[in-house]
Amino acid sequence: MSVNDTLTNEERLAELDLDTLKQLVGLVEYDSGGDPFPVTGWDAIVWAVGNATQTSHFFQSAFGMELIAYSGPETGNRDHMSYVLKSGAIRFVVQGGVDPDSPLIAHHARHGDGITDIALAVPDVDKCVAHARAQGAKILEEPHDVTDEHGTVRIAAIATYGDTRHTLVNRDRYTGPYLPGYVTRTSSRPAKKRIFQALDHIVGNVELGAMDEWVDFYNRVMGFTNMAEFIGDDIATDYSALMSKVVASGNHRVKFPLNEPALGKKKSQIDEYLEFYRGPGAQHLALATNDILRAVDEMVAAGVEFLNTPDSYYEDAELRERIGNVRVPIEELQKRGILVDRDEDGYLLQIFTKPTGDRPTVFFEMIERHGSLGFGKGNFKALFEAIEREQAKRGNF
Repeated sequence: MSVNDTLTNEERLAELDLDTLKQLVGLVEYDSGGDPFPVTGWDAIVWAVGNATQTSHFFQSAFGMELIAYSGPETGNRDHMSYVLKSGAIRFVVQGGVDPDSPLIAHHARHGDGITDIALAVPDVDKCVAHARAQGAKILEEPHDVTDEHGTVRIAAIATYGDTRHTLVNRDRYTGPYLPGYVTRTSSRPAKKRIFQALDHIVGNVELGAMDEWVDFYNRVMGFTNMAEFIGDDIATDYSALMSKVVASGNHRVKFPLNEPALGKKKSQIDEYLEFYRGPGAQHLALATNDILRAVDEMVAAGVEFLNTPDSYYEDAELRERIGNVRVPIEELQKRGILVDRDEDGYLLQIFTKPTGDRPTVFFEMIERHGSLGFGKGNFKALFEAIEREQAKRGNF
């Protein structure tokens, strides 16, 4: 049993600051009864990777996640190995093919390391699927029960952009470590304080001209609402551009910014992603932390590389005037390359990793919110210029 397992619910909540709690309990008044596709929150983020054993170690050592469950040949699963890791309110499920004919191996050969499934917790799987079907969604798995000695989970799955799916999960009648077929598994690594507490949002990249189609999908099929829109100069540099719209579940616990490339002088980050991922997919995950300084320090010590921010960003007088007072000296942010943005609701601190796999596709954002509900609009130019510098080093710009 880990240290975190001994905490009461009250102690777990006490670890989180007010802004992270807002992310977990929802930000808007919400009536689930009137929602045709009610989503409670995130259930799990499922990855297909080339080496699940090593990737599991990476998420434990570099991201401070805790190993909680396992499925593989030793448990009767001859197709693949699957490790379940947890940090605060979110699970990662890391899967790698064992059988040479496993679909996971074919997926990885095409896309590289990436997210296959953004699984969502729902109170009524059948209701959600019935609505999705009526709206023309592709049903990948019909609602069905999976059962073991720990109880029953009801699940189904629908298709979304590219080869990504949403598995819909109701585990109200289940007490096991993850799903039937998994056994409890812990690591010999000493437990450490969490680096992040929740998943803030996941960004999806789609082809040119497809963003509005998928915004409509989330509006119509899943009852999501439009939360923000970024176009034109808001989200461009002198060389590359993109367009982005944000959709959110009724309770705002699940948020999906959706990006498409826009015409620019050179190849945008979205173009690069689509080229190397071989199609649409999840580009980055924003992880909510209540101490971004500690998070960055521990991740850097474990070998994670973050995008560099030039000193000129912090020396800009307009920036300092716009952001006002934040909880840490700007010199401490500068030392780590952390960006800061303020809007009418408050401010946020954020930083982005370089791609964490071999292909320049998936990366992570660490975000610490203090009232702000936005996505760091004031940092877009600095962020994209940092990404462009990395693209140029890779010869992809």
